[in-house]
Amino acid sequence: MKGDPRKMNKYVKKGLCLVLATGLIASSFAGCAKINYVTDGAIQAIHEIKDGSWQETDDASGDAAASDADAPVIDALTPGTYGGVDFQSIEDVANYYVEAYNYSKTLMAEYKDSEGNTQTWYKLLGQEKLSVENIIIDGSSNAMINNLVPSIVDGIYHPGLNGLVPSTNRDPKLDTDEWDGNGESLQTSRLVADDLVAANVADNGDGTITIQLQPKAVNMSMPGKDAQGHVFQSLGAIDSTVDSIEQLTWSQGTTADNCKVNYAGGVATVTIDTATKEIVKADYVMKALVSVTHANILVIKDKSASLDVTMEWSYPASADYLMESKQCSLIG
Repeated sequence: MKGDPRKMNKYVKKGLCLVLATGLIASSFAGCAKINYVTDGAIQAIHEIKDGSWQETDDASGDAAASDADAPVIDALTPGTYGGVDFQSIEDVANYYVEAYNYSKTLMAEYKDSEGNTQTWYKLLGQEKLSVENIIIDGSSNAMINNLVPSIVDGIYHPGLNGLVPSTNRDPKLDTDEWDGNGESLQTSRLVADDLVAANVADNGDGTITIQLQPKAVNMSMPGKDAQGHVFQSLGAIDSTVDSIEQLTWSQGTTADNCKVNYAGGVATVTIDTATKEIVKADYVMKALVSVTHANILVIKDKSASLDVTMEWSYPASADYLMESKQCSLIG
């Protein structure tokens, strides 16, 4: 942005306040147990932006990209035999993945928690990473905002430790499609062929095969409840999270009208031992476009903002990640 730097900073401060509301939604992908903690972090950041105690960094460019929501981003299946297993259709791929997922989540391991107690959790636990980019305010991108907001979201977001997505917990007893552990179990996969845009299989030549899955696009996905939620740990309902920001109101409509999370283009890449059907390695990359319209926050009136969110889960989690994220270690 050219012109008076003071005007630029005023624009950036106002824009950050608006985008922060969007960033708060993004941070919820972590499955935070306490919404109040996330909200308090957002409100503190809002005041830091308002009083100028935020730190400027070098400019970085960012461009918004639009594409067909259900355009395939992976190769189509070539029917054939892979690792001694016959795959003739997407349905075959989906069914095999479900079998491998279900078996892998019967496998447990013992861990030592931060208090020195022995806990029995899923054998295959994953590490996660949240990325935020392509921040747009009223149809325009600003390099300074694109540089600042990810660091603010990083301060709110805390990586979790869960079983194979869409797991919401590392403890199978608490792994349900409701964050409080009172929903239906996610120990078995609900994936069906109709959930997928595309799928493929590769033979690794070492007794394993690698399956790729791309689920169909969904707006406002729920873990375990739709195509995206059958593959990824999607965000679920956001109304209560957004409504908890007292500074945020709407110039028209409701939270449901003005907050959207469109999931599309994500891919699961899963390596399976064909002798046992155990998942030995997996990388899940979920993509979502988070958007807010008709927002009033602090001195801003009737504005819109959007940002791209990428959530990545990698299995198995490293020993360092286990210690850093939940202060636990694998026994044996």
